Amino acid sequence: MAILPILQHPDPRLAIPGRHVEVVDDAIRKIVDDMFETHYAQKNCAALAATQLGVDLRITVIDFSEQKNQPLCLINPEILSRSNETTFESEGCMSVRNIHEKVRRAEKIKVRALDRDGKKIEFDADGFMAKCIQHELDHLDGILFIKRLPKLKQKMINLKFRHF
Repeated sequence: MAILPILQHPDPRLAIPGRHVEVVDDAIRKIVDDMFETHYAQKNCAALAATQLGVDLRITVIDFSEQKNQPLCLINPEILSRSNETTFESEGCMSVRNIHEKVRRAEKIKVRALDRDGKKIEFDADGFMAKCIQHELDHLDGILFIKRLPKLKQKMINLKFRHF
């Protein structure tokens, strides 16, 4: 396993959507294992999308448990339904360090994906898990959470990252 570098805004690769995984094989499982190792090596990391690591595949790993012992891998995830749009809640991102802004997300979602072994899974998520999955699926679509902010806030945040 390996700890991979996390792409940082404004790296243009963060805007590239992930490709559909055709077959879950040992190569894909190796990517998932590297993603979890990278995820667990970070401080205050709830989840990572493959696209944040420069891997253009539709894979995300999630584990925000205190002991980091509840890994969830979603391959080719899709949101089947959304309900109960919440008020704005603060979000951060490993690819946009030191920025936390309020983003509106659905309170409840229904998700379909493949797990690490290629088995189909379908489940309901709410609260923080729902917010986390929506954030990660945005990454897989090439969207950073700051794109969901008002244009003026986006401009102010982008000015902070102009050194690139």
